[in-house]
Amino acid sequence: MFRKSITDKEINELPQIQFEGNIHIIDKDNKIYDAVEELKRHSVIGFDTETKPNYRKGQRNKVALLQLATENDAYLFRLHYLTDFNSIYSILSDEKIIKVGVAINGDFKELNHLQKFEPKNFVELQKYVKKFEIENIGLKKMVAIILGGKISKRQQRSNWEKSPLTEAQILYAATDAWTPLLIFKKLNKLKRP
Repeated sequence: MFRKSITDKEINELPQIQFEGNIHIIDKDNKIYDAVEELKRHSVIGFDTETKPNYRKGQRNKVALLQLATENDAYLFRLHYLTDFNSIYSILSDEKIIKVGVAINGDFKELNHLQKFEPKNFVELQKYVKKFEIENIGLKKMVAIILGGKISKRQQRSNWEKSPLTEAQILYAATDAWTPLLIFKKLNKLKRP
């Protein structure tokens, strides 16, 4: 059905995949309500976070960005500009909405530093793809194997606290939440082994 693994050389030959829908930057509390209401209309959404990298031993930065994506819209919550975490986190604790992400336990830990919450109905894509005998479980390789394309990871270690975010950062962040959703939906349509 799918290959078990793929090489970096093979990935480089694939076409680029990136989010092409609407991107909403949520950097003020008064923008949260509409975003949350729209997200709650969906039964499955993509999930990711970004944190400014640490360059000194012992330094820890707070999570700067929470990304939630539907097939056509990506919502980038700039958490260090926001105070209404109850509204945002209501999605993360909503049992009716499936949230799909990669390496999500680290994201939960960082989000809990801002405000405690109970994550509900999350799918860890790294575990989910193993049902299909896929061995490469990094997002870049899962995108290549399952979606047949490549994604850029160049912005991963950029400064997510800077303002404004660059267009490259915005596109990267939207794509990183959107592709887990696409992978999950594609796998979910197939007969599970």
